[in-house]
Amino acid sequence: MPARRPRGPAAPAPPPATGSVLEVGDLSVEYILDRGTITAVEHVSFDLDPGEFIGIVGESGCGKSTLLFAIAQLLAPPAEITGGSVIFKGRSMVGLTDKQLAAVRWRDLSVVMQSAMNALNPVKSIGAQFKDAMRAHGVSSKQEIAGRSAEVLKMVGIDPVHLKSYPHQLSGGMRQRSMIAMAMLFTPDLVIMDEPTSALDVVAQRSLMVQIKELQREFGFAVIFVTHDMSLVSHFSDRLMVMYAGQVAELGATRQVFDSPLHPYSAGLLDAFPSIRGPKVHLSGIPGSPPDLARPPHGCRFAPRCPKVMARCEAAPPDLYQVGGTQVRCYLHEGASGGDAGSWASGSGGPGSQDAGNEDARSAL
Repeated sequence: MPARRPRGPAAPAPPPATGSVLEVGDLSVEYILDRGTITAVEHVSFDLDPGEFIGIVGESGCGKSTLLFAIAQLLAPPAEITGGSVIFKGRSMVGLTDKQLAAVRWRDLSVVMQSAMNALNPVKSIGAQFKDAMRAHGVSSKQEIAGRSAEVLKMVGIDPVHLKSYPHQLSGGMRQRSMIAMAMLFTPDLVIMDEPTSALDVVAQRSLMVQIKELQREFGFAVIFVTHDMSLVSHFSDRLMVMYAGQVAELGATRQVFDSPLHPYSAGLLDAFPSIRGPKVHLSGIPGSPPDLARPPHGCRFAPRCPKVMARCEAAPPDLYQVGGTQVRCYLHEGASGGDAGSWASGSGGPGSQDAGNEDARSAL
């Protein structure tokens, strides 16, 4: 049976079973600096249904973590939301006061930070930090706090004896699991994870991802999982968002994006993963580096690195085009809106020619 929520102040009514738990609409975030304004997230839109798992991938500096912080309302100056909306369970999150946000965080929305060693308080035991989160939401019974704290640690495979441990006494994997346990204290409707596996080895990554997916299936919460590793989410996410230079490059069903990437950038990310079985293939990767967001290219932001660049790509930025169930920001699919389209590399020497090799690399995780 799903664990019950601890008692506390009444939570907002849950969304209808058929509605979205999160609606992000045309969201933009800028960093206001003395030397100018940098747009780190530009007109990003997506919905998230209850129980859905969406992965957000891309190179460092593409805006993944900034988008996450904007959704969770954790941005700090000089960053600020300059446009768009974030609707969580029918309520706008933009503009809420700290007090209003405190009533939502942990109970309805939790965030698992990238580095648990930095996110956890180093001078407090794990149990003391769990207690602080529960007391902040009106749970005062020592017995209830102790019982729930032990329960969530067991859920992530940690012996409750470690409630007395300090963060430095735990391994990297155990610290990350402790953060996930803390996020589950009130069985929230949405858990946002900012690269929680980045400091872990491959075996620990796999174990943690399996644990996250099992908890999601049991309790039905939605997940936004931010990472730079496409292969990590290949078997766990329902949809995949590929970001580049602050924009959505491609958004669609995970299996569809992996099997037939429509954007050259998505294909390049897949090509960056080596095969561990099968014939040897050339590991091409993506030449160059992402653009300076203070001075982005006038046209398509990926044009300077794109193997399929055309003259018009450098003249004007492309829109997001709907191709079947996938959105893609590329002129190669301008006329395919609403129809079916194959991979951009179909018939070429791109990722379609080494699909088996990529599949092996993804299966290794």
